[in-house]
Amino acid sequence: MTTPDPEPGRTSGLEPGGGVPPGETPPAEGGTFGISPPEPPELRKGWGPMPIVLIMIVVALVAVGLIGMVVMLIV
Repeated sequence: MTTPDPEPGRTSGLEPGGGVPPGETPPAEGGTFGISPPEPPELRKGWGPMPIVLIMIVVALVAVGLIGMVVMLIV
């Protein structure tokens, strides 16, 4: 069975102090670009006026109904 760490004296590419000379290791990042998946389309900027108007109408109707129920309890 072999050990996962090779013996430093027999490892190729190491300098006497344990450093690695230039060109012995691969570059930090690849040089390829432009192969990523396409970006998703931008989201819409916000709500249109129609959904907000509908929500306001529903809230107003609920408020009128609750006020009517309170008035009927008082009378």
